[in-house]
Amino acid sequence: MAIADSAIIHPTAIVEDGAEIGPDTRVGPYCMIGPKVRLGAGLELFSHVVVAGDTAIGDGTRIWPFASVGHQPQDLKYAGEATRLEIGARNMIRESTSINPGTEGGGGLTSIGDDNLFMLGSHVGHDCKLGNRIVLANNAAIAGHCTVEDNVIIGGQSGVHQFCHLGRGAMIGAVSMVTKDVIPYGSIVGNRGALAGLNIVGLKRRGVERAQLHALRAAYQAIFVDGAGTLQERAARTRDDHPDNALVQEITGFILADHSRSVATP
Repeated sequence: MAIADSAIIHPTAIVEDGAEIGPDTRVGPYCMIGPKVRLGAGLELFSHVVVAGDTAIGDGTRIWPFASVGHQPQDLKYAGEATRLEIGARNMIRESTSINPGTEGGGGLTSIGDDNLFMLGSHVGHDCKLGNRIVLANNAAIAGHCTVEDNVIIGGQSGVHQFCHLGRGAMIGAVSMVTKDVIPYGSIVGNRGALAGLNIVGLKRRGVERAQLHALRAAYQAIFVDGAGTLQERAARTRDDHPDNALVQEITGFILADHSRSVATP
Protein backbone atom coordinates (compact mmCIF):
# COMPACT_ATOMS: atom_id res chain seq x y z
CA MET A 1 0.00 0.00 0.00
CA ALA A 2 1.42 3.40 -1.03
CA ILE A 3 -0.25 6.30 0.74
CA ALA A 4 1.30 9.77 0.46
CA ASP A 5 2.24 11.39 3.76
CA SER A 6 -0.11 14.32 3.10
CA ALA A 7 -3.13 12.12 2.35
CA ILE A 8 -5.86 12.11 5.00
CA ILE A 9 -7.68 8.81 5.62
CA HIS A 10 -10.62 8.78 8.03
CA PRO A 11 -10.20 6.05 10.66
CA THR A 12 -13.47 4.37 9.60
CA ALA A 13 -12.36 4.06 5.96
CA ILE A 14 -11.03 0.72 4.67
CA VAL A 15 -8.05 0.94 2.33
CA GLU A 16 -6.85 -2.47 1.18
CA ASP A 17 -3.18 -3.37 0.80
CA GLY A 18 -1.87 -2.46 -2.62
CA ALA A 19 -3.96 0.69 -3.10
CA GLU A 20 -2.15 3.90 -4.07
CA ILE A 21 -3.34 7.26 -2.70
CA GLY A 22 -1.69 10.46 -3.86
CA PRO A 23 -0.73 13.61 -1.97
CA ASP A 24 -3.41 15.80 -0.40
CA THR A 25 -6.14 13.29 -1.18
CA ARG A 26 -8.87 12.93 1.46
CA VAL A 27 -10.75 9.67 1.99
CA GLY A 28 -13.80 10.29 4.16
CA PRO A 29 -15.78 8.18 6.62
CA TYR A 30 -16.80 4.61 5.70
CA CYS A 31 -15.20 4.66 2.25
CA MET A 32 -13.79 1.41 0.81
CA ILE A 33 -10.78 1.42 -1.52
CA GLY A 34 -9.78 -1.79 -3.30
CA PRO A 35 -6.24 -3.17 -3.63
CA LYS A 36 -5.79 -2.21 -7.30
CA VAL A 37 -7.12 1.33 -7.01
CA ARG A 38 -4.86 4.30 -7.84
CA LEU A 39 -6.01 7.72 -6.66
CA GLY A 40 -4.08 10.78 -7.82
CA ALA A 41 -3.40 14.02 -5.97
CA GLY A 42 -5.99 16.26 -4.36
CA LEU A 43 -8.99 13.95 -4.64
CA GLU A 44 -11.83 14.09 -2.13
CA LEU A 45 -14.07 11.12 -1.35
CA PHE A 46 -16.65 12.63 0.99
CA SER A 47 -18.05 9.50 2.67
CA HIS A 48 -19.48 6.02 1.92
CA VAL A 49 -17.73 5.87 -1.47
CA VAL A 50 -16.64 2.50 -2.89
CA VAL A 51 -13.85 2.36 -5.46
CA ALA A 52 -13.03 -1.17 -6.63
CA GLY A 53 -11.28 -3.08 -9.40
CA ASP A 54 -8.33 -1.94 -11.50
CA THR A 55 -9.33 1.71 -11.33
CA ALA A 56 -7.26 4.88 -11.78
CA ILE A 57 -8.74 8.29 -10.94
CA GLY A 58 -7.02 11.57 -11.83
CA ASP A 59 -6.07 14.60 -9.77
CA GLY A 60 -8.68 16.86 -8.23
CA THR A 61 -11.66 14.58 -8.77
CA ARG A 62 -14.40 14.69 -6.12
CA ILE A 63 -16.74 11.79 -5.35
CA TRP A 64 -19.89 12.13 -3.24
CA PRO A 65 -21.56 9.56 -0.92
CA PHE A 66 -22.77 6.16 -2.12
CA ALA A 67 -21.07 6.31 -5.50
CA SER A 68 -19.91 2.92 -6.83
CA VAL A 69 -16.86 3.22 -9.06
CA GLY A 70 -15.11 0.27 -10.70
CA HIS A 71 -17.26 -2.62 -9.55
CA GLN A 72 -17.96 -5.64 -11.79
CA PRO A 73 -19.64 -4.62 -15.07
CA GLN A 74 -23.34 -5.35 -15.53
CA ASP A 75 -22.81 -7.83 -18.34
CA LEU A 76 -23.87 -11.48 -18.03
CA LYS A 77 -20.94 -12.50 -20.25
CA TYR A 78 -18.42 -11.10 -17.77
CA ALA A 79 -16.50 -14.00 -16.22
CA GLY A 80 -14.12 -12.22 -13.88
CA GLU A 81 -11.46 -11.34 -16.46
CA ALA A 82 -9.07 -8.50 -15.69
CA THR A 83 -10.42 -5.22 -17.08
CA ARG A 84 -9.87 -1.55 -16.27
CA LEU A 85 -11.48 1.80 -15.56
CA GLU A 86 -9.62 5.07 -16.14
CA ILE A 87 -11.08 8.40 -14.99
CA GLY A 88 -9.31 11.70 -15.65
CA ALA A 89 -8.86 14.86 -13.62
CA ARG A 90 -11.28 17.26 -11.93
CA ASN A 91 -14.41 15.17 -12.45
CA MET A 92 -17.40 15.56 -10.13
CA ILE A 93 -19.09 12.22 -9.40
CA ARG A 94 -22.22 12.90 -7.40
CA GLU A 95 -24.30 10.78 -5.03
CA SER A 96 -25.24 7.21 -6.05
CA THR A 97 -23.51 7.37 -9.42
CA SER A 98 -22.24 4.05 -10.82
CA ILE A 99 -19.36 3.67 -13.28
CA ASN A 100 -18.34 0.23 -14.57
CA PRO A 101 -15.02 -1.01 -15.98
CA GLY A 102 -14.64 -2.69 -19.35
CA THR A 103 -15.23 -6.24 -20.49
CA GLU A 104 -13.08 -8.56 -22.55
CA GLY A 105 -15.54 -8.39 -25.45
CA GLY A 106 -15.45 -4.59 -25.50
CA GLY A 107 -11.70 -4.07 -25.32
CA GLY A 108 -11.32 -4.27 -21.55
CA LEU A 109 -11.37 -0.53 -20.79
CA THR A 110 -13.88 2.12 -19.79
CA SER A 111 -12.26 5.55 -20.13
CA ILE A 112 -13.46 8.97 -19.00
CA GLY A 113 -11.70 12.28 -19.64
CA ASP A 114 -11.48 15.47 -17.60
CA ASP A 115 -13.86 18.05 -16.11
CA ASN A 116 -17.05 16.02 -16.40
CA LEU A 117 -20.10 16.22 -14.12
CA PHE A 118 -22.00 13.04 -13.26
CA MET A 119 -25.09 14.12 -11.36
CA LEU A 120 -27.05 12.10 -8.82
CA GLY A 121 -27.89 8.53 -9.84
CA SER A 122 -26.23 8.67 -13.25
CA HIS A 123 -24.63 5.57 -14.80
CA VAL A 124 -21.77 4.86 -17.22
CA GLY A 125 -21.76 1.29 -18.54
CA HIS A 126 -18.89 -0.99 -19.44
CA ASP A 127 -16.50 -0.25 -22.31
CA CYS A 128 -17.74 3.32 -22.77
CA LYS A 129 -15.41 6.05 -24.03
CA LEU A 130 -16.23 9.51 -22.69
CA GLY A 131 -14.41 12.74 -23.50
CA ASN A 132 -14.20 16.01 -21.58
CA ARG A 133 -16.66 18.54 -20.12
CA ILE A 134 -19.64 16.19 -20.41
CA VAL A 135 -22.71 16.57 -18.17
CA LEU A 136 -24.95 13.66 -17.20
CA ALA A 137 -27.95 15.11 -15.37
CA ASN A 138 -29.80 13.29 -12.60
CA ASN A 139 -30.49 9.60 -13.34
CA ALA A 140 -29.17 9.72 -16.91
CA ALA A 141 -27.76 6.36 -18.02
CA ILE A 142 -25.30 5.39 -20.74
CA ALA A 143 -25.35 1.71 -21.74
CA GLY A 144 -22.25 -0.27 -22.63
CA HIS A 145 -19.93 0.32 -25.61
CA CYS A 146 -21.01 3.93 -26.17
CA THR A 147 -18.79 6.81 -27.29
CA VAL A 148 -19.60 10.30 -25.99
CA GLU A 149 -17.46 13.13 -27.33
CA ASP A 150 -16.55 16.43 -25.64
CA ASN A 151 -19.14 18.94 -24.38
CA VAL A 152 -22.17 16.65 -24.66
CA ILE A 153 -25.06 17.28 -22.25
CA ILE A 154 -27.46 14.43 -21.43
CA GLY A 155 -30.65 15.54 -19.72
CA GLY A 156 -32.17 14.04 -16.62
CA GLN A 157 -33.70 10.54 -16.77
CA SER A 158 -32.46 10.05 -20.33
CA GLY A 159 -31.02 6.79 -21.64
CA VAL A 160 -28.45 6.04 -24.32
CA HIS A 161 -28.66 2.66 -26.08
CA GLN A 162 -25.55 0.48 -26.23
CA PHE A 163 -23.09 1.11 -29.08
CA CYS A 164 -24.40 4.63 -29.72
CA HIS A 165 -22.01 7.45 -30.68
CA LEU A 166 -22.83 10.99 -29.51
CA GLY A 167 -20.90 13.63 -31.43
CA ARG A 168 -19.20 16.63 -29.89
CA GLY A 169 -21.48 19.30 -28.43
CA ALA A 170 -24.70 17.30 -28.77
CA MET A 171 -27.62 18.07 -26.47
CA ILE A 172 -29.96 15.30 -25.27
CA GLY A 173 -33.20 16.64 -23.81
CA ALA A 174 -34.58 15.35 -20.53
CA VAL A 175 -36.46 12.02 -20.50
CA SER A 176 -35.21 11.10 -23.98
CA MET A 177 -34.23 7.65 -25.24
CA VAL A 178 -31.32 7.73 -27.68
CA THR A 179 -31.18 4.68 -29.95
CA LYS A 180 -29.19 6.12 -32.88
CA ASP A 181 -25.93 7.98 -33.36
CA VAL A 182 -26.18 11.76 -32.88
CA ILE A 183 -24.38 14.24 -35.11
CA PRO A 184 -22.02 16.78 -33.53
CA TYR A 185 -24.03 19.74 -32.14
CA GLY A 186 -27.31 17.89 -32.72
CA SER A 187 -30.27 18.26 -30.37
CA ILE A 188 -32.32 15.16 -29.49
CA VAL A 189 -35.74 15.01 -27.81
CA GLY A 190 -38.37 12.36 -27.17
CA ASN A 191 -38.91 8.68 -26.49
CA ARG A 192 -36.85 6.98 -29.20
CA GLY A 193 -35.45 10.45 -29.63
CA ALA A 194 -35.45 12.20 -33.00
CA LEU A 195 -33.13 14.95 -34.15
CA ALA A 196 -34.77 18.26 -33.31
CA GLY A 197 -32.24 20.70 -34.72
CA LEU A 198 -28.84 22.00 -33.62
CA ASN A 199 -27.55 22.83 -30.16
CA ILE A 200 -27.25 26.51 -31.03
CA VAL A 201 -27.19 27.62 -27.39
CA GLY A 202 -24.18 25.42 -26.69
CA LEU A 203 -22.36 26.70 -29.79
CA LYS A 204 -22.98 30.34 -28.79
CA ARG A 205 -21.69 29.65 -25.30
CA ARG A 206 -18.43 28.43 -26.83
CA GLY A 207 -18.07 31.62 -28.86
CA VAL A 208 -18.87 30.33 -32.35
CA GLU A 209 -19.22 33.30 -34.70
CA ARG A 210 -22.54 34.26 -36.26
CA ALA A 211 -21.36 33.59 -39.83
CA GLN A 212 -20.36 30.05 -38.90
CA LEU A 213 -23.74 29.48 -37.27
CA HIS A 214 -25.58 30.70 -40.38
CA ALA A 215 -23.55 28.31 -42.53
CA LEU A 216 -24.20 25.49 -40.08
CA ARG A 217 -27.95 26.12 -40.16
CA ALA A 218 -27.88 26.12 -43.97
CA ALA A 219 -25.94 22.85 -43.96
CA TYR A 220 -28.43 21.26 -41.55
CA GLN A 221 -31.29 22.34 -43.83
CA ALA A 222 -29.57 20.87 -46.87
CA ILE A 223 -28.76 17.57 -45.17
CA PHE A 224 -31.93 16.90 -43.20
CA VAL A 225 -34.76 18.97 -44.73
CA ASP A 226 -34.47 20.12 -48.34
CA GLY A 227 -31.94 17.94 -50.13
CA ALA A 228 -32.61 15.08 -52.55
CA GLY A 229 -30.93 11.68 -52.41
CA THR A 230 -29.77 9.54 -49.50
CA LEU A 231 -28.47 10.96 -46.25
CA GLN A 232 -24.90 10.11 -47.28
CA GLU A 233 -25.32 11.77 -50.68
CA ARG A 234 -26.72 14.94 -49.11
CA ALA A 235 -23.91 14.98 -46.55
CA ALA A 236 -21.26 14.58 -49.25
CA ARG A 237 -22.71 17.46 -51.30
CA THR A 238 -22.92 19.66 -48.22
CA ARG A 239 -19.34 18.83 -47.28
CA ASP A 240 -18.17 19.95 -50.72
CA ASP A 241 -20.30 23.13 -50.56
CA HIS A 242 -18.67 24.29 -47.29
CA PRO A 243 -14.98 23.34 -47.54
CA ASP A 244 -13.82 26.09 -45.17
CA ASN A 245 -16.34 25.63 -42.34
CA ALA A 246 -14.84 23.32 -39.71
CA LEU A 247 -18.21 22.71 -38.02
CA VAL A 248 -19.87 21.62 -41.25
CA GLN A 249 -16.91 19.42 -42.05
CA GLU A 250 -17.16 17.82 -38.61
CA ILE A 251 -20.88 17.03 -38.97
CA THR A 252 -20.62 15.72 -42.53
CA GLY A 253 -17.55 13.68 -41.62
CA PHE A 254 -19.50 12.15 -38.76
CA ILE A 255 -22.39 11.18 -41.05
CA LEU A 256 -20.09 9.72 -43.71
CA ALA A 257 -18.06 7.65 -41.25
CA ASP A 258 -18.83 4.00 -40.52
CA HIS A 259 -21.44 3.47 -37.80
CA SER A 260 -22.60 0.42 -35.91
CA ARG A 261 -25.99 2.15 -35.56
CA SER A 262 -27.83 4.49 -37.91
CA VAL A 263 -27.63 8.28 -37.55
CA ALA A 264 -30.57 10.06 -35.90
CA THR A 265 -32.67 12.20 -38.25
CA PRO A 266 -35.65 14.55 -37.71
